[in-house]
Amino acid sequence: MTDTAEFPPDDEFYRDEPQPAGWLTPEDLAAVRAQLPLVYVDAVPVRVDDSGDVVAVGLLLRVTPLGTMTRALVSGRVLYHERVRDALLRHIEKDLGPVALPQVPASPQPFTVAEYFPTPGITAYHDPRQHAVSLAYVVPVTGDCRPQQDALDLAWLTPEEACSDTVQAEMIHGQGTLVKQAMAWVGRLA
Repeated sequence: MTDTAEFPPDDEFYRDEPQPAGWLTPEDLAAVRAQLPLVYVDAVPVRVDDSGDVVAVGLLLRVTPLGTMTRALVSGRVLYHERVRDALLRHIEKDLGPVALPQVPASPQPFTVAEYFPTPGITAYHDPRQHAVSLAYVVPVTGDCRPQQDALDLAWLTPEEACSDTVQAEMIHGQGTLVKQAMAWVGRLA
């Protein structure tokens, strides 16, 4: 993965903070979330066969703060001065491990743009913390994937299983809709 560029601090705006460059304090992040939409990436990790057809979809198993088990996609914020492809690689490595070996194309194109609102019902996507605009990608992975961070498990499902009502009921905030859109985009769902 390529690193994000580091610029010398501008004395007028420099603050001595323990976070890496591009990170906000929890207080600053809360203030920004209350005032501006943030840019995110959503990645649908897939396995493909020799002809490039999607044969499996990777869904993470997570526990919500309320203790509910849910299925989820790889997702996260794009940092200041970070390329979208680097954000994709960083979040895939964070959730699937350092040897997932994602195959992000030279010129990544999202299959959709998901608009998450803190108010439910405006779109199919909901994030109670913030207004976020997420670029959503299908990303083939060829390496050994293991759940990392707060993910408990990683299940590889057929595209049909991932789009089934049972699995869709396990996904929250509209990510099930993203899975269906992704599978339609790659020709696996009518």
